[in-house]
Amino acid sequence: MERYSGKSVLKGIAVGRVCFYRKQEYVPRKETVPDTGAEVQRFYVARQKAMQSLEQLYEQALASVGEEHALIFDIHRMMLEDEDYLDSVATMILAEGMNAEYAVTATGENFAAVFAGMDDEYMKARAADVKDVSSRVVRLLAGIGEDGIQVEEPVILVAEDLTPSETVKLDKSKILAFVTVKGSTISHTAILARSMNIPALVNTDMTPDESMNGRMAVVDGFTGEFLIDPEAVVLTAKVEAKNQWIAGQEALKALIGMENVTTDGRKVNLYANVGSVADVEKALQADAGGIGLFRSEFLYLGRKDYPSEEEQFASYKQAAELMGGKRVIIRTLDIGADKQADYFKLAPEENPAMGYRAIRICLDRREVFKTQLRAIYRASAYGCVAVMFPMIISKAEVRAAKEIVAEVKAELREQGTAFADVELGIMIETPAAALISDELAPEVDFFSIGTNDLTQYTLAVDRQNQQLDHIYDAYHKSIIRLIRMTVEQAHKAGIWAGICGELAGDSSMVPVFMEMGVDELSVSPANILPLRKLIREL
Repeated sequence: MERYSGKSVLKGIAVGRVCFYRKQEYVPRKETVPDTGAEVQRFYVARQKAMQSLEQLYEQALASVGEEHALIFDIHRMMLEDEDYLDSVATMILAEGMNAEYAVTATGENFAAVFAGMDDEYMKARAADVKDVSSRVVRLLAGIGEDGIQVEEPVILVAEDLTPSETVKLDKSKILAFVTVKGSTISHTAILARSMNIPALVNTDMTPDESMNGRMAVVDGFTGEFLIDPEAVVLTAKVEAKNQWIAGQEALKALIGMENVTTDGRKVNLYANVGSVADVEKALQADAGGIGLFRSEFLYLGRKDYPSEEEQFASYKQAAELMGGKRVIIRTLDIGADKQADYFKLAPEENPAMGYRAIRICLDRREVFKTQLRAIYRASAYGCVAVMFPMIISKAEVRAAKEIVAEVKAELREQGTAFADVELGIMIETPAAALISDELAPEVDFFSIGTNDLTQYTLAVDRQNQQLDHIYDAYHKSIIRLIRMTVEQAHKAGIWAGICGELAGDSSMVPVFMEMGVDELSVSPANILPLRKLIREL
């Protein structure tokens, strides 16, 4: 038996035969071209074809994994519109007389190296995206078709690496799991795997080759193990664990329609975090009591200009209608930090996580903010909609936001546009907000605690810096005390308090939150039923 270890992308167990996938490599040679102008034009033709191909991939991803994850291919298109990237390719061709294939390859490697050298783990993972985009253009220039993964029966796919475009093209009915040598748990490929519900391991300590083909294997997403030719007793145990897991997943469905109430009668709302209308469907399937966090920034990403009021209204209205009267909490624009859109023209920052982002941008760019608020308030006529302001640190910010809300409501009334009562809440994700929660509570209708940022700001630990993983502690006493303080101050003021960060879905913390009197937990749709089961047994 061969045993390898990797980083798990999705919990689950797969048992089946291995199919090794080796990508058809094409390494262009450097050649001199007689007509550099014509060569630049040839590059732009291939670029345009690549853009069209990415548009098709976007549509395919939209149908299979939803809008939030389909934006990956919009990001790829944006890379092909980047002026620095285009200038680099054209300059190499014109100045050095080289062929377009080589110029694109060299540019892609240079840009990928820049990303790979960054401290931020999310940005490091973008190196693979640059290579994927460049490879697409090079293959079009060379007249080589795209690789395809064709299998006759369900298999465990093993590869050196998989690009996002290769991953989204996978026939889910033929893939039991996939295992790669490269990649990270925050790569776009990993994100797609999670959304497609395919168990996967990345960064696995193996050297794959054709000798693996057809051999029996196990992928264990709970332990991070990849076993080839497992011994009979091991295989039996893994199959049994898989069957138990599947039975457990089926048993959870029996909880649909039941209350989130402990054996001694304490109730809590279980809401879903979503990034798009497509995710709202998943929340409904999971029997979420509402939407606790609608990440509106995804409407702004992967495009060339601000979304119009009508575009936003259509999305918010559809979400409100789909939820059929259940609360939909829309977080206002949280752009900045790790979520960038070029048309905002945000200046580079030394420390973007603590920089110009979220409510700070909205209060500065009032028209952008008012456009979003108008769309939200108009959508409120079609369901139960609430608004939540992110990154609050002072009462002055809350009051400034409320003044803009009042302007929007006055304008809508004057125009005779219908809207409903809308709860206003704030995210408690800075120590400052938690420490003055007694002053903030009378200003709003609810608090939602964002534990991810609250943890990194309280501990002064960048949550994306792998070197600091060993001291990033979401269970630190200071975090628990700040959460408890926030909930207590909310209840004293007669408002409700929820949690929408990663910690909300942590089964070990749910009993603690129930004891604190937390009113709502907002988690990924997949966590709704498992948490309901846990709560009903407390």
